[in-house]
Amino acid sequence: MAKHTVVTMPGDGIGNQVLPEALRILKAVGFDADYIHADIGWEYWCREGNALPQRTVDLLAKHKLGLFGAITSKPKKQAEGELRPELRGKGYSYFSPIVTMRQRFHLDTCIRPCISFPGNPLNFIRKKTAGGFEEPLVNVVVFRQNTEGLYAGVEWTNPPEQVRAALATHSKFKPFTAIAGPDLAISVRIITRHAARKICQAAFEWAKKYSYKSVTICEKPNVLRETSGMMEDEAKAVAKEYPGIALRSTNIDAQTMWLTKNPEDYGVVVASNLFGDVISDAFAGLIGGLGFAASGNIGDEVAVFEPTHGSAPKYAELDPPIVNPIAMFLSAVMMLEHVGEVEKARRIRDAIAAVVKAGKVRTYDMMRIPGSAKAISQGAATTVQMTDAVLAKLAEQSKSADASNHAELAEVHE
Repeated sequence: MAKHTVVTMPGDGIGNQVLPEALRILKAVGFDADYIHADIGWEYWCREGNALPQRTVDLLAKHKLGLFGAITSKPKKQAEGELRPELRGKGYSYFSPIVTMRQRFHLDTCIRPCISFPGNPLNFIRKKTAGGFEEPLVNVVVFRQNTEGLYAGVEWTNPPEQVRAALATHSKFKPFTAIAGPDLAISVRIITRHAARKICQAAFEWAKKYSYKSVTICEKPNVLRETSGMMEDEAKAVAKEYPGIALRSTNIDAQTMWLTKNPEDYGVVVASNLFGDVISDAFAGLIGGLGFAASGNIGDEVAVFEPTHGSAPKYAELDPPIVNPIAMFLSAVMMLEHVGEVEKARRIRDAIAAVVKAGKVRTYDMMRIPGSAKAISQGAATTVQMTDAVLAKLAEQSKSADASNHAELAEVHE
């Protein structure tokens, strides 16, 4: 019996291309696991009115560990229009399955490493004052509160009368009282003290474990005084428990400027849901974009790992596939670290780093050319070729380790 069972959810579009490649990598490092396919995504919304079927929820509840590819989301009217005719008008409402998964299993801690690989042509560089260029190492890990904030799903168009009545008790709502219901849309930003403290605690624990010197709380408390204010308050309270780690505070808008001036000054960043989503993508842009951006959704019992890119439907039909699978590989690395397979995770990361540094195999994004069928004829590697390159480096690692072991044994016998 395998040591682990992983629920695999390729999802939509390129998720079906990159997730199988990640399984090849996991097999190569000897990860002892059974893989169970689970249904998720747009196909099931259109066919069943549910993008996250109960059977998939049940598998995650049972096995606690998931590896997820990508998902397609479309606006409300388009989503309703793509339902099977017999399901239309029956009250079905599309809601992102990954957001549902996070809330259903309380996956409230989202970890998004943004760490550059030397030699990546997409890495952030800047001019030196004396001439030439420099490439600072970006080594940032974003902690995003994953279940609250503006992603909590508490929103209305044409809010019911009792909601309007409640809002009318606030003086700031007065300019909106005369707006007709169909012309009024409301989303509620919800922050709870417990969740704010928990994500801040997770961020400081990570900083302590991996020797980061600071944690930056990235919010907007000068405007969002109550919600961002609570995040700030809890970050300050948690910081007192970690005297060796500095707490820094930045506003989300200013942070998006500063990260392109001095990204090496930041280590661990913690933020509420939307701001964490924004700032993690911004930092990902400094290390190569979404082709290098992985994430882990961690709960008390269940954990699901995924690249942060979308389903990219315009690339999904290309044969052979050309998308960069490295973000999916790094998501698998995070999964290995989560279950304690640290050495296997290190081997994969080192193999990816070696391929990137060598620069002989690059997907279209790494070559800065348009993503199309022509990319291959222009020298871009396919998705499978990138996997093969990483597998080759893993094989080289194994040979090198075997040679080293033989040499050590020879010395012992001498």
